[in-house]
Amino acid sequence: MQAIRTIAKDLLWVGASDRRLNLFENLFPVPEGVSYNAYVLLDEKTVLLDTVDQAVEPQFLENVAAALAGRALDYVIVNHMEPDHCATLASLLLRHPEAKVVGNAKTFQLIRQFFSLELGERAVVVKEGDTLSTGRHTLRFAFAPMVHWPEVMVTFDETDGTLFSADAFGTFGALAGCVLEEEVAFGPAQMAEARRYYANIVGKYGPQVQALLKKAAALPISRICPLHGPIWQGEAIAPFVAKYDTWSRYAPEETGVVIAYASMYGHTASAAYSAAARLAEAGVKNIAMHDLSVTDVSYVIADLFRFSHALLAAPTYNNGLYPKMQALLHDMQALNVQNRTVALIENGSWAPVAGKLMRAALEGMKDMRVLDETVTLRSAADADAAAALDRLVAALAASLQG
Repeated sequence: MQAIRTIAKDLLWVGASDRRLNLFENLFPVPEGVSYNAYVLLDEKTVLLDTVDQAVEPQFLENVAAALAGRALDYVIVNHMEPDHCATLASLLLRHPEAKVVGNAKTFQLIRQFFSLELGERAVVVKEGDTLSTGRHTLRFAFAPMVHWPEVMVTFDETDGTLFSADAFGTFGALAGCVLEEEVAFGPAQMAEARRYYANIVGKYGPQVQALLKKAAALPISRICPLHGPIWQGEAIAPFVAKYDTWSRYAPEETGVVIAYASMYGHTASAAYSAAARLAEAGVKNIAMHDLSVTDVSYVIADLFRFSHALLAAPTYNNGLYPKMQALLHDMQALNVQNRTVALIENGSWAPVAGKLMRAALEGMKDMRVLDETVTLRSAADADAAAALDRLVAALAASLQG
């Protein structure tokens, strides 16, 4: 049975949601699932903008058929060739041999790689600024390379002001009939998933996102239709675009501290909790705390994009750094986390090196300020460690306050 939504008089949402998926990209937990958005424009020519993941193919194909209502499909625009948006492309083209495929040169290279398809005269290769008239609507194409694949482009409907934004402005989370932002009561929990989506999927490519934002700023956008998550309209657009501007400049959203700790037997964790209590006592209100052995690293990365400061605590392990902390630092570097102030707690029963290794990793990142007051635990905290923790908390609180 079809499950489509009317977005405008001639624009339909024909996507689908997956609530059975545990790991997006087989990597990121999605406890609330994920949506795969696709859109049908009904004009003198009919247009499908993007397809969906193979997991929701039956629903998608039924939705497209219902939206077309017996009409031929004239064009399929491929804004992004990642499999969660293109896995059903070959199946769709078998059902619609009349359809032409619109994309850029890199799009068709990836189509050949994924499907061994040579589309011949069915391929419509576009360049930056090219347009496609479908009757009442004029669609203009703009390239957005590395947001977050090299072939990515966006499609702007000059007639209605709709930006089909590929993976930009997307969020984690399945949809439940309500596909517009104002219908889903988009609040702090949803924003947290939008931030986690951005930080882990697109976060590495801040300069490229800034380039896309500059292009978008020159357009009279009235609606943003992303490939994941709700559709943005009217007054909701500017605040969300502002979030993308902040995230892509690697500027903190808020003054606060992320405490991320790894602990084998509880002593390092105890020091981290003591630091949290002392920070709160000093008047620090925004504190997020993560046990790296329990919390998926994607949530920690999201909070690092959110807050201005961090406290990292880890033991020495096999004369190196505890693997869970090593994994976090690896992701921080890979995702270009920068422009933060960080304090360190290390532990080591006989040859502590965790602090030195964490500091070296952080100093290899851009604009990271590492406080001098590293706390060293020798197995468990003693009076000297407690005094050092007081000094570290004082320095961190002073930095947070000014």
